[in-house]
Amino acid sequence: MVEPRPETAPETAPRSLTSADLRGFWRAALLLAAIFSASACAIVYELLIGSTSAYFLGDSVQQFSVTIGIFLASMGLGAWLSRAVVDRLLERFILFELWLAAVGGSSVPVLYFAYLYSGQFRYVMILLIIAVGALVGLELPLLTRMLQHYGGLRTVLSNVLSIDYLGSLLAALLFPYVLLPLLGAFNTSLAAGLLNVGVGLVLLRSFWSELAPGPRRRLLGLGGAVACGLGLTLAFAEPLREHLESDLYTDRIIYSEHSQYQQIVLTQWQDELRLYLDRHLQFSSADEYRYHESLVHPAMAMAHHPQRVLLIGGGDGLSVREILRHNNVERVDVVDLDRAITDLARRDVRLTRLNDNALSRPPVRIFNEDGFTFLERAHEAYGVIIIDLPDPRDEALSKLYSVEAYRLCARHLSPGGVVVTQATSPYYARASFWSIAATMAAAGLRVVPYHTLVPSFGEWGFVAGSNSVQDPTEVRFDVPDLRYMTPELFRQMQSFPIDMSRPADAVVNRLDRPVLARQYREDWSRW
Repeated sequence: MVEPRPETAPETAPRSLTSADLRGFWRAALLLAAIFSASACAIVYELLIGSTSAYFLGDSVQQFSVTIGIFLASMGLGAWLSRAVVDRLLERFILFELWLAAVGGSSVPVLYFAYLYSGQFRYVMILLIIAVGALVGLELPLLTRMLQHYGGLRTVLSNVLSIDYLGSLLAALLFPYVLLPLLGAFNTSLAAGLLNVGVGLVLLRSFWSELAPGPRRRLLGLGGAVACGLGLTLAFAEPLREHLESDLYTDRIIYSEHSQYQQIVLTQWQDELRLYLDRHLQFSSADEYRYHESLVHPAMAMAHHPQRVLLIGGGDGLSVREILRHNNVERVDVVDLDRAITDLARRDVRLTRLNDNALSRPPVRIFNEDGFTFLERAHEAYGVIIIDLPDPRDEALSKLYSVEAYRLCARHLSPGGVVVTQATSPYYARASFWSIAATMAAAGLRVVPYHTLVPSFGEWGFVAGSNSVQDPTEVRFDVPDLRYMTPELFRQMQSFPIDMSRPADAVVNRLDRPVLARQYREDWSRW
């Protein structure tokens, strides 16, 4: 008996996409793109606020920690407040996007004005962080609720959060490598604000028919006002920034650049040239020879074999100028993180005149990389290592004032070699100066602390360390025509009055316990 074959279900043709499906798809994609741009711009705003605050107040670790913490908490606050929004979700979303553009886009100019004219910089900074964080926190729940029309909650949440995180990642990568070097902080905030405005207006145009006439007019007016305000500010950004920066410095600004790492400013008054990095004076041409002769020549004189010299920092070329005054020098390796500094010192005619075009001379090689990373690699031994870095005002800078850094230096010294570092002021930052001396001694080097008066800085200190026994009072300088250093003066430099003498509790700075940065800030806060 043959069993009957089961009937097969008739095949159904796949449903073709309707115009409504396509319209829904593109609208969902547009909303996701909006949150992508909002998240990216919000991260840019927070990075700008953190870096600008570090520029004005110093201590980048503290500024970025405060910025990130308050930003995340404010996002939570915005998410909590979003429960009060029960209708007109699209209208409110566009409104928040436009307000985000206004607040974030103007953040850097507002911070400049707050620092220069209000005396309330810290409060303005915190208000900006809260505003940006709360607006982004409001947008995410509203967007999630709107997108539920186009998919289940599980899918919508995963899409919204993944797009949000991707936008944050893109902004975090673009900020240090593209936006800040090419546009600078001032222009970056304005450009990001205009991007937010553009997204808001695109949403308004795309969903025009779904909004009532009154809200449409109000949103269009607000978007136009914000776009005009940011656009006009961007058009006049350079003269406005120059005017604001001129109020930060006593002398006329002749060069300003925001590199990948710092704000570089050259000022001039009559014949005096000054270089500032993140508003901190690096040298004045009126008396820089006192500093650079004191830093370079004692170490060169004490070293047994000063033919090979490593200079960490000193990208302005002034220390190299002094090193090359020694005829027996065969090689100078300059390691400076910021290519913008070394390029400026090689091309600016005012700087090349001051540094005797030292960075372009044959014995000099330039490495634009982190000094600590350079020291970690194997190199031919150096007779002298000179550390000419900014003061250890934050944890990143204090890394090269650590026991580990000085041990790496000692490893690269030839027998009878000398390492020397500038060591801030033993008068204004007494504990910090002696902490540097104690740290170098903890690395196994025989230290020689000394100090001198540099009028632009006040009383200034240096610490030399050697891997051999040598009487520093017997040093002789064979370089002719020094403007400042003499053997007699160097012997006097090694004597400290009571108010600059070593305290009993000088601490040692280590990578895992970067106490020097905090000590430095405490020392200078008293002045």
